[in-house]
Amino acid sequence: MIQQRAPAPDSLSYLESASMMSGTLESLSGLGEDGSSIGSDSEINGLTVRRTDKYGFLGGSQYSEGRWECDKDIRVDVARQRELKWLDMFNNWDKWVSRRFQKVKLRCRKGIPSSLRAKAWQLLSNSQELLDSNNGKFEELEREPGDPKWLDIIEKDLHRQFPFHEMFAARGGHGQQDLYRVLKAYTVYRPEEGYCQAQAPVAAVLLMHMPAEHAFWCLVQICETYLPGYYSAGLEAIQLDGEIFFSLLRRVCPMAYRHLKKFKIDPILYMTEWFMCVFSRTLPWASVLRVWDMFFCEGVKIVFRVGLVLLKQMLGSVDKLREVQGMYETMERLRNIPPESIREDLLVQEVVTLAVTEALIERECHIQVKKWRESRGELTHQPARRLHGTRSIHECKRRASAISSGGSFSFLGSIPPPGPLRPSNSLLSLPGFRKSKTPFMSNKKSSFSGASGLEAMPPHNPSAPASGAALKPPMSGGPVARAPPTPSPLVGSAPGPSAGPAPTSAPSQPAASAPAVTRPALNTLSPKITSEQVTPTLPSPTANNTPLSPGTDSAREEGEEDKKKKKSKEDKKKEKEEEKRREKERKEREKAEKERQKKEKKKDKGGKGKDKGGGEADDNNGAAPPRDAA
Repeated sequence: MIQQRAPAPDSLSYLESASMMSGTLESLSGLGEDGSSIGSDSEINGLTVRRTDKYGFLGGSQYSEGRWECDKDIRVDVARQRELKWLDMFNNWDKWVSRRFQKVKLRCRKGIPSSLRAKAWQLLSNSQELLDSNNGKFEELEREPGDPKWLDIIEKDLHRQFPFHEMFAARGGHGQQDLYRVLKAYTVYRPEEGYCQAQAPVAAVLLMHMPAEHAFWCLVQICETYLPGYYSAGLEAIQLDGEIFFSLLRRVCPMAYRHLKKFKIDPILYMTEWFMCVFSRTLPWASVLRVWDMFFCEGVKIVFRVGLVLLKQMLGSVDKLREVQGMYETMERLRNIPPESIREDLLVQEVVTLAVTEALIERECHIQVKKWRESRGELTHQPARRLHGTRSIHECKRRASAISSGGSFSFLGSIPPPGPLRPSNSLLSLPGFRKSKTPFMSNKKSSFSGASGLEAMPPHNPSAPASGAALKPPMSGGPVARAPPTPSPLVGSAPGPSAGPAPTSAPSQPAASAPAVTRPALNTLSPKITSEQVTPTLPSPTANNTPLSPGTDSAREEGEEDKKKKKSKEDKKKEKEEEKRREKERKEREKAEKERQKKEKKKDKGGKGKDKGGGEADDNNGAAPPRDAA
């Protein structure tokens, strides 16, 4: 005896599902006489179910066998060619996504081959990498007991998910068992979110194409990357997207927008099931698969576009608005969209050509978030977590791998790695090399000719202990002994770079003349050479040299540079003030000139009037004598 309950909020009521489980199957009686067995789940109470369509549906609103005359399978050679193209992309997936993503997007819009759809969805959503990096995690989650509150709700929802599909037709069959495993594992994986009833049809669609473990990680990517916050408590994300959707409708179809606003039909009343189930309960199944192909590739933008196209088709003309003259009629039309009005080819064409971009969605999102905070307070949901499709996921993965491996930080800017000075770049960073305009040449004796730069220095004289002691590195904890300044070998008007110290009588001179050839101390001031451009000899950073003293040319030049910079800043400031003062004086002069011209014009007008009056008086005076004479 089957206990009758209220109809479930699905396209199929609980009574119809129960009658199907008992073997009556009255709704499938008109499918034809040539019955064939389709597996253990379809043999209910010993009765063999009639044949299914090519998607596995036994009947119901999404049964599509022979519905459209133009629904013809593509030729075998064309299908094989498409499969080979997708297999080639699978072998070099990262390269295709990073370099030829537009081609990947075009092929997703054409439709992924049925035999490769599971693999393509996993690669597009990056769930394949999650599966590989979390080996054995799904089994661990299955072994956890789980929250009884969520498990009871999941058990009640199992029979409501696609009861006319061969995979979920039998109560307790392998389809419902896998669905229970996936949903329970997600409640253990994300206990703060738990279970939402809209997750069940999404997981069921995934299970139609892939095993339970693969479907679980794909569901994780949908809930956390594509539609973050949709299945959390409070449903803030879906409410926010409803406001974004209504704002976009105003741009795309103002007629439908005015009609819905006239009857005060909020977007949350009709678009919740569309968005949260990704149209799996709304469209014909062929259209559902095409929408999911594009959704995994391009992200939530496709969901917005499909919803806008549906409203445009249902409420986008005067004739269609005449059929729905109230709120009740409008809601019935939006909840029960006739399949004839949303053909697969027309729907995909409209979705592809609709001008709703990711940038437009993000801009509307910022506007609606600001309005939300002003009216309702702070959001617990973070809209920035959402990634728009495969390309965004790939870029995020590349950045995360670069940060974790300590590799290239090109997306963060050029950050030099810390470390000791290197001979390749530390020499050029010294002030002497920055200031010198001569090229770095090794044929001059006064410049560096080797890695350490010691070849240009004269040999050390052992008979000069003072100069040798000055070359030793300073010891920490005591004062540094500095050598007295000695005359540089380059001082004077030397004819060329070969000029040296005072000439000697013979090369084999006794040690008495040795002090004249003593090596100059490194901490002395370098001479200023005016006869020719010779780069001063500087100590090598790689050799064991005495550090440069604060009184060197480099410090002096740096101080001069700082003074010049300060002077240049002050000069620029004074020039700006002078320009402002001149501009102000010029404006005052122009103003005074205008006032003077106005006064002159007034005077000219007054003078002309007087001249006229004076002329008349002259005429009268001139005419007076004849009158007197008369």
